Amino acid sequence: MIAERGMSAAQLGAYNANYVGGDIASGAMTLWQTLARPAPRRNPYRTPLPGTWLCSSATPPGPSVHGMCGYYAARAALETWPKADRPASAHPLEG
Repeated sequence: MIAERGMSAAQLGAYNANYVGGDIASGAMTLWQTLARPAPRRNPYRTPLPGTWLCSSATPPGPSVHGMCGYYAARAALETWPKADRPASAHPLEG
């Protein structure tokens, strides 16, 4: 080992505004946060901006479940796309 570096929670929060209080997992993973991330709404991946979807660790199933947030966001987006207009590659998601 040539060097090492440590940061306090306050330093992490100052380094990156997304690390509120130094938490690198997008906030507390309480039951409420698990069910209502990032905001309590029926579709947590949809944003108020049409055609814009959220697929970060701030969405279910939350941090440490790598790739699943994007997978579920893509499925949610495809559900709003009329089946007749979907490319053939989008149909395997059904079922």
